[in-house]
This record gives sequence, structure tokens and C-alpha cells, in this order.
Amino acid sequence: MPTFTFSSDLQVPAEKFLTTLTMVGVNAELSPLVRMTAPESFSARSILDWPKQQRLFQSWILLFGFLPIDRHTFFFEDIDSNEGFSERSTSWTNEFWGHKRKVVSAESGCRVTDTVDFKSRVPLIDALLKPIYQVVFWCRHTNLRRRYGGSAS
Repeated sequence: MPTFTFSSDLQVPAEKFLTTLTMVGVNAELSPLVRMTAPESFSARSILDWPKQQRLFQSWILLFGFLPIDRHTFFFEDIDSNEGFSERSTSWTNEFWGHKRKVVSAESGCRVTDTVDFKSRVPLIDALLKPIYQVVFWCRHTNLRRRYGGSAS
């Protein structure tokens, strides 16, 4: 199963960064490559307050914010209000989408680490999707470092 990790040391306290974990915050990280839709009741609500261990809602993945390219069904395995989350979702493209975000306090702020593993529904397409997903997470971490200051770790 393809896996990759991105990590950034940000110049913002972990407690403050954790408050940005909303769909609004996610879309700010993903911009301009991708945008994800969400029901109004989830858009500004902290991901740390979302239910876990149940299917939540389906989200359109919109390339450049307008072109539908996938449909993602959210499922959070674990949510820790002090450290982040572990998502185990599915989509039309992926039979399995695992995304763990860990936020830990560091000397100058916090370290944010995203680990992704996935399994596509079409055999052999994983090798094509991995570099695309890596670009998306590279963009996410670049946006985070722009917003808060910091460096790749």
C-alpha cells in the first residue's frame, strides 16, 4: 500500500494550530489545487469535535475549486483534541484512504506531520496517484509554512 509523510515545523503554538482544523482550514491548505465540499453544519466546525467511528458525509473533491474529480466519504477512526486525528475514509477512486495528522508542541511552536496511505479501486493505478497526492500534500505544507512561518522537517 503506498504511503508517504510530510512534516513541517510551524511557528504557532500547537493549541492555536489545532483550532484551525476545520473544513475552511483544510481548504485554505489545499488551495489553489483542490477544494472539498462539506455540509454547512460541518464547514466551520472543528474537526476535533466531529463524531468518530461513523460515516459522516460525502464531499466532492473539486480540482482548482470547481471541477469534480472524486467523491470522498469521511470516517474518523480516532480524534485527539490535543494531537490531531486518524481518518480512514473511502472515495470513488480509493477503496481506502488513511490520513493521520499529528500535531505536537515544539520549541518554536509545533510540528505538524501528515501520513497518508491509500489503496485505489483500480489495480496498478496507485503508482500514478501517489505523486499526485504527494504534490497536494506538498502544497498543503507549503501553505501552512507561508501562513505560520516555519520550515519543512
